[in-house]
Amino acid sequence: MRDPLTGLPNRQWLLERIWTALDDPERAGGRAALLLIDLDRFRSVNDTLGHLAGDRLLLQIADRLRQALPRGAEAARLGGDEFAVLLPVADSTTSATRIARQLVTALSSPLDLDGLTLVLEASAGVAVFPDHALDAEGLLRRADVAMYQAKRDRTGVEVYESKRDSNTPDRLGLLGDLRRALDAHEVQLHYQPKVRFDGQVAGLEALVRWVHPERGKVPPDEFIAIAESSGLMPHLTEYVLETALGQVARWRAQGLFTPVAVNVSPRDVHTPGFAGSVAARLARHGVPAGALQLEITEHVLLEDPQRAADTLAGLTAHGVKMSLDDFGTGYSSLVHLRRLPVSELKIDRSFVARLAVDAEDAEIVRCTVDLAHSLGLLVVAEGVEDDETWERLRDLRCDAVQGWLVAAAMPPEETTACCAPAARAAGSARRRP
Repeated sequence: MRDPLTGLPNRQWLLERIWTALDDPERAGGRAALLLIDLDRFRSVNDTLGHLAGDRLLLQIADRLRQALPRGAEAARLGGDEFAVLLPVADSTTSATRIARQLVTALSSPLDLDGLTLVLEASAGVAVFPDHALDAEGLLRRADVAMYQAKRDRTGVEVYESKRDSNTPDRLGLLGDLRRALDAHEVQLHYQPKVRFDGQVAGLEALVRWVHPERGKVPPDEFIAIAESSGLMPHLTEYVLETALGQVARWRAQGLFTPVAVNVSPRDVHTPGFAGSVAARLARHGVPAGALQLEITEHVLLEDPQRAADTLAGLTAHGVKMSLDDFGTGYSSLVHLRRLPVSELKIDRSFVARLAVDAEDAEIVRCTVDLAHSLGLLVVAEGVEDDETWERLRDLRCDAVQGWLVAAAMPPEETTACCAPAARAAGSARRRP
């Protein structure tokens, strides 16, 4: 049961070997782990250089995988550019993940093919027995789910999480409920203010909320992940845009002109005609483009940079403002910052949270603020939850903050009161200058 090209064991051998490992009477409640590894963009190498060159690269990859295996681990080729590594004994999920990262690093270093240097990055999914599955087929399927999550998010390695697996019965049920909730307009928008240091509201971020009739409040991360993995994301984005623009139109009719930001995913940006559909919605609601801001992340440039650039250029040409969310958590933040037509940068809460106690995070925030200002961008800090952090951000000349300290996300009625001139004046009086 060997792969004829690489000499590695094949899928059938792997499944039988997993069963043997799981049935080992000496296991005594221990863990085992399966790592599924896939080469990113290998198909383009085949298309460009031919299948013979692709086969030679796979031989190099197989040899490199053998050399990088830790003691006791066993590798197999499942087909194409997909490999698996079985850890019959795994101390923990953390140790299995660490090994997966080591293997991905080994496989992602440059390869030489007839004097041509090639870099084939790898993605890996990790599934652990008995945490994620109790049988060989289940372990393989869950490692596969995690691997595709790593490929999609360009994270290198992902551990299986049931809440991100749309194939479980529970997830499929929740997906159907979400689709029906959108059709019935049962999903709500709350609005969290971006507040300047003089207490004035500089803008609002529309955040989606869903109260399930049986489950109660469903965490946004959970149902947004379902939407992204299932293909429902464009429908959810359309719903949020339509709802937010309708609210903006009502506020403008009341004399409230605070701009509203809506989060959009890379899938939205890569959808053909997205810029035109946003412009059409603005026109239908009678809302000027400058009243809408779209929050994007650096990930929009990772899959199809040219299409993303064209879409973003179309949006800005219509007058829609762009904000770069979660800055600092991507792979090449400075490179992407030069390529994205944004007017605002949001510092991720992971840096803001430890600003007052961690010198490195404080320096990152300071440099980010200075860089953004040198490029003419406004800076918003996310996740501000205490006075000391607020004061440090003020001293660093950050432009605005978001977080529980200044205001939580609120339903439209409460947001209306918050954005009213009297409320802004009161907020300014309460907040230190």
